[in-house]
Amino acid sequence: MTDSTPDQNKRHAEKMAKVQTARAKMMAEKTVTKGLIIVHTGTGKGKSSSAFGMIMRCIGHGFPCALVQFIKGARVSADRQLLEDRFSDICQVYVMGEGFTWDTQDRERDIAAAGRAWEKAKELIRDPNNRMVLLDELNIALRYGYIDVQDVVDFLQAEKPHMTHVVITGRNAPDALIEIADLVTEMKEIKHPFRKQGIAAQAGVEF
Repeated sequence: MTDSTPDQNKRHAEKMAKVQTARAKMMAEKTVTKGLIIVHTGTGKGKSSSAFGMIMRCIGHGFPCALVQFIKGARVSADRQLLEDRFSDICQVYVMGEGFTWDTQDRERDIAAAGRAWEKAKELIRDPNNRMVLLDELNIALRYGYIDVQDVVDFLQAEKPHMTHVVITGRNAPDALIEIADLVTEMKEIKHPFRKQGIAAQAGVEF
């Protein structure tokens, strides 16, 4: 590491001043606030983890929020447990899934569970008191056809309160959902220890 010269410091300060001015102008033009439809998808790890982080932000601001877990809810995760144990007064948690389809091995049972979860999700989203509702792994239920994609799209467009954020996670988000979303993030897997090194899922990392 080398020390900066006075001339380098001066040029850097001038450049950053211009960036600051441009940034302030851009932010001054961003005046609209609304509830967002947010989609976390892709093959990479971190979709649900990021969404849980957003729920914790809401809690930090004192905003009521809610979580509905589709599909993988049968497995206990520490982040969900934290919400249930310490923040149940401000965050409602509903574990509606019974496991992945290869665990239940019963499509009709999976469809029924997903349908119950979607009905609870609609109830929570309709409640304008909830600032954010996380629908964890809804995309998986959509991919398997347990819930009709168009029903979800139509509901979000017609009934979501103006200031309510809805966060949806899971691989293979359908195009129709991506089309109406305000924010879409695709997690891309570069390396994963489970695939490359045979390392098992570990507490504090995966659950």
